[in-house]
Order: sequence, then structure tokens, then C-alpha cells
Amino acid sequence: MPKGIKKINPMENKEPKLNFPPIKLRAQQQGDRTLVFDQVRGMYVVLTPEERVRRYLVAYLISHCGVPLRSIVEEYPVELNGMAQRADVVVFGPDAQPWLLVECKAPDVKITQETTLQATRYNAVVGARYVILTNGLLHYCYEKTEEGYLSRPSFPQFG
Repeated sequence: MPKGIKKINPMENKEPKLNFPPIKLRAQQQGDRTLVFDQVRGMYVVLTPEERVRRYLVAYLISHCGVPLRSIVEEYPVELNGMAQRADVVVFGPDAQPWLLVECKAPDVKITQETTLQATRYNAVVGARYVILTNGLLHYCYEKTEEGYLSRPSFPQFG
């Protein structure tokens, strides 16, 4: 394997196997922390359990949903009631409008009604057509319609 590339083995890290296809992460150690390269932000970030889910999700959006890398924004600023918040991932469509909003949680965090409310509050500001909630093990995808948020059986295809 090329220098600077480390395949993250869930068994080594005692992390659960995520419900995404396997990926290779470019990683490096910094003291007792593992850093992984985030191709969206163009920098190394600390590999927390939530960040691990985000890395797998972004890779899946690119490889299986046809999302161009340039359409993805991470840590997208959202202002709610005068307070600065951040959506984990926002994908912009070909029309440069928000198309998909994603809320990522660590694998040991359950996707609850509160998670859904958090994502829909963010989306009330962002205005994306689709909302995905994931902890890497379970994924929930919704489409915003005039009737409300309708559950979808799979992630949408870009374009």
C-alpha cells in the first residue's frame, strides 16, 4: 500500500463494521490520535466515530449516487433562532441549490425522533429536497414533499 495510505480495519479499531461498502482512508497518527484525509475539505481531520461515518457516507454518495465531489459541503453553517449550528453534509444540485442534507451520528448513537427533528429543523433553513439520517449502521432517507417528509427505500441518484 502506498506510503500515507492506511486501510482502516474495524476490528483493529474495535469499531463496528459500517453498513457501507469498504473504503480506504488516507490516515496518519498524531500522538494517540488518528487523522484521516477529508477530500471534501482538503485537510486531515481527527477520526472520531462520527467522522468515520461521514467519511464512509461521502464515499458512498460519490461512488454509488453519482454525487460530484465539488457538490458536497461539510459542516454547512445553519442559523437557528440566532444560534450558529452546522449540518454535517449538504449536497448542492446541478442548479446550485441544496439538494440533500445529511445528519451523521456515531455508530453507538441511536437514530431517534430527536435526530429527525434536528435534521428537519436544519432543513427548514437549508431547503434540501432529501434528508438522510445515518449512524453508519442504519440509514433513513426522506424526501420533502408538500405532504411532509416521505420515507424512501434508498438514497437518491444525483442529477
